[in-house]
Amino acid sequence: MAESPQQLPRALWIGIVLLLVVLCLAYALSLMELRRAYQRALPVIGPVADFTLTNQDGRVTTLADLSNHVWIAGIIFTRCAGPCPVMSAQMKSLQDALPPASRAKLVTLTTDPDFDTPAVMKKYGERFGADFNRWMFLTGSKAAIAGLAGDSLKLSAVPVKPEDRKNDADLFIHSTIFVAVDKHARLRGVFETLGEGITWTNVQPRLIAAVRQLERER
Repeated sequence: MAESPQQLPRALWIGIVLLLVVLCLAYALSLMELRRAYQRALPVIGPVADFTLTNQDGRVTTLADLSNHVWIAGIIFTRCAGPCPVMSAQMKSLQDALPPASRAKLVTLTTDPDFDTPAVMKKYGERFGADFNRWMFLTGSKAAIAGLAGDSLKLSAVPVKPEDRKNDADLFIHSTIFVAVDKHARLRGVFETLGEGITWTNVQPRLIAAVRQLERER
């Protein structure tokens, strides 16, 4: 038997209510999944051990100087004619893109400490418009750099044998990644900056999102 005209609106409203309930449940479930994905986005990779290096002003710098700061780090050498200028320009772009209220620090390590003295590092930083209040350049003994870069930050650097060098600046093969460290000195993210299919316009927003996430953590 066909429903009367008076029954149709009631059935229609029941259908609408049920649809809204289903949509609300789906939305709540999607938020829960996004929250779980957000929490999984930056796992703890490992601790960063204490170090003693020297910054661009000749001041001794240790892990304590980065305590309670989120920081992004990479490794270069100033005589590099390959990826290093690109990476340094990327770090400058990141420096300019960070929110003014952010307390995040940027750290550039050298893999060529015999040449890259504090004065050389400072001149290199000035060349790229570094704000030394936010962006520090670190040099020191080879052992100390290897301890921080290789053991803690997973930044590799391998000297090129003299017979394999293509030019006078072809001294090292090194990582082209930036890494993120949280306020508790734990390595939390690894971001490739160069390579096939990788564009800085895609990498930088991910780095900024990582900084924001880590700065929100207690």
